[in-house]
Amino acid sequence: MPDPSLGRRGEELLDRFGDHPSLFFEGTWYRSGELASRARRAARGFVELGVRPGDRVVIVMANCPEVGLAYSALWRAGAVPTPALFLLTEDELRHVISDSGAVAVVTTPEFLPKVQAAAPGLPVVVVGQDWDELEAHVELPLVHRDGSDLAALLYTGGTTGRSKGVALSHAGLDAAGKAAADAAYSPGRTTGLLPLPLAHAYGLLVTVAGLHAHEPGKAFLMRWFDPAGWAALIQEHRIQTTALVPSMLQMILSLPLESLDLSCLERVSSGAAPLSADVLHEFERRIPSCEVREGYGCTESSALISTQPAEERKIGSVGKPVPGVTVRITLPDGTEAAPGQDGEICVGGSTLMQGYWNSPDATAFALREGWLHTGDVGHLDADGWLYIVDRIKDLIIRGGFNVYPRDVEDALLAHPAVAAAAVVGRPDPKLGEEVIAFVQLSGEVTPAELIAFAREHLGAYKYPREVRVVDAIPLTSVMKTDRKALRAQVAAEG
Repeated sequence: MPDPSLGRRGEELLDRFGDHPSLFFEGTWYRSGELASRARRAARGFVELGVRPGDRVVIVMANCPEVGLAYSALWRAGAVPTPALFLLTEDELRHVISDSGAVAVVTTPEFLPKVQAAAPGLPVVVVGQDWDELEAHVELPLVHRDGSDLAALLYTGGTTGRSKGVALSHAGLDAAGKAAADAAYSPGRTTGLLPLPLAHAYGLLVTVAGLHAHEPGKAFLMRWFDPAGWAALIQEHRIQTTALVPSMLQMILSLPLESLDLSCLERVSSGAAPLSADVLHEFERRIPSCEVREGYGCTESSALISTQPAEERKIGSVGKPVPGVTVRITLPDGTEAAPGQDGEICVGGSTLMQGYWNSPDATAFALREGWLHTGDVGHLDADGWLYIVDRIKDLIIRGGFNVYPRDVEDALLAHPAVAAAAVVGRPDPKLGEEVIAFVQLSGEVTPAELIAFAREHLGAYKYPREVRVVDAIPLTSVMKTDRKALRAQVAAEG
C-alpha cells in the first residue's frame, strides 16, 4: 500500500520535479533542493532537542519559509506540527502549549517575548528561530509513519469557551491535499500566491496540496495579507492563481483595479467563509480574466469537503463533495433532507479528524454514527451541488421565524455604498431577538436608507430594524467576520 505520510510526499515531490526555484518570499527565491536539504538537517536538529515521533511541537510564526521548513522537518522526524497564530494572547498561547502536551515551541525573534511569557513552568524547549543552529546537523533519514498516525494538531478559534485541538492524521490530510490539487489543476497554470496564514487550516491545506502538484510550480508567499501588496505581486510576477477568503476579496475591491494590469490572474479559490454572489460578480467584472471558485471545508475535515469541479460551476454553490467524501443533510429529527431542503451539513469520508484532543465528550458530540456534524446549515440540489446557508449558532429567531445573518448581509452588500456587512441578533422582550446590522461604507447612504433598501429585498420578518455604521467590520485572526465581538458589544449595551 502506498505510504501516505506527508514526509514521504515531500520526498516524492523532489524526486518528481528535481531542483528548481520553487518559493519566492520578500525579494528572495528559494530552490526546492535547498529547502529539502534544510528540512532534513532541521529534522535532525529537532531530534537532538529531544523531539520524538508523535511529539507535538508548537509553531508560532508569521508566514515565512521557515514555517514550511518546520512542517517538513517535523513530518520527516515523525513529529506533529501544532500551529498557533501569532495573534493569540499569551493566555491563549499557553493553553495551546499546555493542552497539546508540546515538548517544544518554535518561534521567531519578534514573537519570542510572547512565547517566553506564555511558557513559564511548562516542560517545553523554546527555539527562538536560530535556524543556523537547528540545521547544523547531518540529514535525518525519513522516519516512517502510518496513515493513521497524527500529522497535525490545529486549534480551533474557540468561539465558545477554550479552543479545542483538532487531531488530523497523515492519511486524512494527504487525501484532502490530493483532492485540492486535482480540483485546482489546469495545465500550464503554475504560479500561485498565498496570502493566507500557514497556521490556519486553509493555509495548511494549500501547503499539503502543493505536495501533490501536477507540474513543477512557483509559489509566492506573503508574510501577511495587505490588498496593495497582493496586487503588486500579482502584477509584477504575472501570477495566475491565488487563494483568498471573502473578506480579502472585499478589501481588494477597494483598490483602483482598473489602473492595474492584473490580466494574468486566472483563478481565485475562495473558502473559509461564505462568499456573497455580489462580491463574486463585482470581482470578476473588474478583473475579467479571473474566475472565482468557491470551496467548503472546516478544520475537522482537514479543511476540505467540496470544491467547484474544473469543468463547470454554479455560482452560489460551494461545489460537489470531493472524491472520498460524502455529504448528507440532516433534519432536526435525524432524518435525511430532500433535495433543496435545509438542514445540518454532515460529512463522512477519509478526510475527517480523529477527534478533539483531550475532549472525548466534544468528540462524541461532533462525530456521531460515523458522521461529522459540522454545525453548518445548507442543502444539496438535485444534482448533488452543495449550498451553504449559515452557521446554526448564528441563527436569529425573530418572532418565531428563522433569520440567517448571511441572507441579510447579502441583501445589504447589494447596495453600491456598502463595502462590508455583519448581522447579529439583539435580545428583544417581545420578539425574542431583533435583527441588527453593522455596515462599513464605501459611499454615501444613511442607515434609514439602508433599512428601506433591505426591506425591499427581504421578507418582513428578516430585514434589519437597526443599521449601525462602523469604520470597519471586526474580523477574527483568520479574517472571518467576528460576530462574537459584535454580539458582545450589543450585550454590553444591555
